[in-house]
Amino acid sequence: MTGHHAWPHVFEPGSTDEPVLLLLHGTGGSEFDLLPLAARLAPQAGILSPRGPVQENGMNRWFRRIEEGVFDVDDVVRRAGELAAFLAWARETYGIDDRQVTAVGFSNGANIGLAAALLHPEALDGVVAFSGMYPLEGRTVNADLSATDVALFNGDADPMAPLASVEQLAAVLESRGARLTRSVRGGGHGVHSSDITGAASWLAERSRRVSS
Repeated sequence: MTGHHAWPHVFEPGSTDEPVLLLLHGTGGSEFDLLPLAARLAPQAGILSPRGPVQENGMNRWFRRIEEGVFDVDDVVRRAGELAAFLAWARETYGIDDRQVTAVGFSNGANIGLAAALLHPEALDGVVAFSGMYPLEGRTVNADLSATDVALFNGDADPMAPLASVEQLAAVLESRGARLTRSVRGGGHGVHSSDITGAASWLAERSRRVSS
């Protein structure tokens, strides 16, 4: 990638008094995948939706993995830094530096959003993670997350994001001061209607709290 302008992405300004949602698709998705979801979560919000820069068997991803469920953590760290730098570029380029930016990610996209928040808390104001897990196994997180809001939505029988890893993620987030909201439903990997309802309410409440 020669420059951030060359990173394929969608930007829609939305209402200037609403937050911007950084949409992070799952494995095999594209910058267009989560646009319908964003319309259900916060229809007036701005949209910044990039494409995952890593290829795995022709599928777009956000970082490499050694095998399913085993991440290349060095690559997670590198790609989280790239995403934070892209976001800094987008804030300046699109004039959104004074707006809240909340990552909304599914699966692989949730994991890179969480990694960016854990490693570069200045880049994001919040994260909504659907079917995410702890992305930094074996690493120590020292960042101050006291200004970061995180909402986790997981299934209790998700083989791709096991609850043990979600519990580890929650413990790390809380230990670093993040304001954490969790929802665990029955079922496996995916974004269920109850997740969407919960996330929409969380985003609306957070927007009211920030603007008050």
